[in-house]
Amino acid sequence: MASRLDPRTGLPVVAMVGGGQLARMTHQAAVALGQSLRVLSIGPEESAALVAADVRLGDHRDLDALLALAEGATVVTFDHEHVPTDHLHALEAAGHRVAPGPDALVHAQDKLVLRRALSEAGEPQPVWAEVASVADVEQFGAAHGWPVVLKTPRGGYDGKGVFVVDDADAAAELVERHGTLLAEERVPMVRELAAVVARSPFGQVAVWPVVETVQRDGVCHEVLAPAPGLDDDLATAAQELAVRVADRVGVVGVLAVELFQTADAVLVNELAMRPHNSGHWTIEGARTSQFEQHLRAVLDYPLGATAMTAPVVVMANVLGGRAAEEGWAGPGLDERVHHLMAHWPDVKLHWYGKGQRPGRKLGHVTALGDDLDEVRARAVAAARYLADGEIDPAFAFDTEH
Repeated sequence: MASRLDPRTGLPVVAMVGGGQLARMTHQAAVALGQSLRVLSIGPEESAALVAADVRLGDHRDLDALLALAEGATVVTFDHEHVPTDHLHALEAAGHRVAPGPDALVHAQDKLVLRRALSEAGEPQPVWAEVASVADVEQFGAAHGWPVVLKTPRGGYDGKGVFVVDDADAAAELVERHGTLLAEERVPMVRELAAVVARSPFGQVAVWPVVETVQRDGVCHEVLAPAPGLDDDLATAAQELAVRVADRVGVVGVLAVELFQTADAVLVNELAMRPHNSGHWTIEGARTSQFEQHLRAVLDYPLGATAMTAPVVVMANVLGGRAAEEGWAGPGLDERVHHLMAHWPDVKLHWYGKGQRPGRKLGHVTALGDDLDEVRARAVAAARYLADGEIDPAFAFDTEH
């Protein structure tokens, strides 16, 4: 088997499955550590494939492509969880190190596996049940109230694979189409939070402040760090919960624990075992970004400091809007970037290099400061201008100059 170090640099080789924006930003962090991330990308036009020097084209569902990616690499990691679990076991059987390993990653791949593990550990989560018939859903709804949340166990993200049904008739088509589903109570939540941690093979952990994620239609629009108004005891409880989950499932790398905050507690919603949208703010807003930390963790390097660089940090996603629509006659992307930099010089832009279409995550902006309302207004206005070409009246400027 080939050397696990790059012969040109004498440094480890990290191979990442997936060529999306998470791999792109992990690559940027890798450069500072003397590396060029090796990426498995579906095509040459994906975000990471546009910038990384070592790109392997292939499908994450193809074992041969995964084995070729892993050859000579120090460790294989991921920018998404959609690799077949059996393939990951095959990689390990072939002598390759995978982080997080398949026995950990399956908790992010399969929501039923996660729910069972949390139940065994006695960790807080919504009331749930595995359902495979309309009668099962009806029984769950009668016991725990309607509406009922139904989720596909695998494959869902950004609101996909999540359905809210008001009665058994509404569940019938979903059960027929998907078979086994996860049923959950509809939690009376105050808001959604995320606790992002990193864990190394040695067992060292590092935790960032708990953040609020502002969701619309199942898609994250903003992240507010730290979560405003969150009680210190509840914030600590959320961080400790994330650490316990990381230790229990044996995570290596970054783990994002998505949480529902209720009137007096936090409940685990889902896991992501990779850098996550809720941690993008850490690039400028923390001493160590989630992307650098993920590399440190999978390489078993000591983890970096997670202290914030400002009292308040807000990240706003740039989702394809009017400017991504066919026939858009407003200012082009380069012009919009120019105006953004001129009028919000302290707002940091991360553009993912993806083809534009409405609703797609095209990039994000990050603003830092002391006052939440002011920082949030800047971040949201900048993101909206990039997406829609619309200027918030509070930040009016002349686009003709």
